[in-house]
Amino acid sequence: MSKYRFNYSSIYLEDSDVPKNKLNIVDSDEIHEVENMLLEQSYSFLIKEIDSKAILDETYFINLHKKTFESLYDFAGVYRDVNMTKGDSQFCLAQYLYSQSKQIFKELESDNYLADFREDKALFAQKLAYYQGELIALHPFYELNGRIIRLYCDMLALFNGYRAIDYSEAIDNGAYIEASIECVQYADSSRLEGIVFEGLNSIKGEF
Repeated sequence: MSKYRFNYSSIYLEDSDVPKNKLNIVDSDEIHEVENMLLEQSYSFLIKEIDSKAILDETYFINLHKKTFESLYDFAGVYRDVNMTKGDSQFCLAQYLYSQSKQIFKELESDNYLADFREDKALFAQKLAYYQGELIALHPFYELNGRIIRLYCDMLALFNGYRAIDYSEAIDNGAYIEASIECVQYADSSRLEGIVFEGLNSIKGEF
């Protein structure tokens, strides 16, 4: 898989796809293991913490990245200030990133963090996929965007009485990557909507 490309700087160790890190890890497999461990720890904590009083705003989203990865990366919770591409996908230009992020979360707040759509699974999946697609196109962090965006969307699902979304099949067969590319290149979240719908299961009587 190709790594991110930046227009005038890089967070990676020289000739490597390993980001510079606080543990001085130089092996790609090892850094991925640590990232996954930290992510699992966050899930374990956040699933217990989420309730109907949570405010899933931009600050919450940024803090997911910061609190999950600050023990590993200096850039945890920091929005990038450089342009970023991956393959043929150009993510939100850095000069518009902050304003676009605020617009996304303002719109999400106006949608009551999807609480107004929770009773209709199909509509909820449509809305959640739309916002997930917007965040994928935004790609605000230097690294670990996909995992934090999925974590955030899982928190939205839990907040609204669903379980964490099961992306496993779509990730394994490449459908999730294709859906993400369509979100970035064509502003089309319809394929992602199907994946979210299939991966959603409700929790009865949780809140």
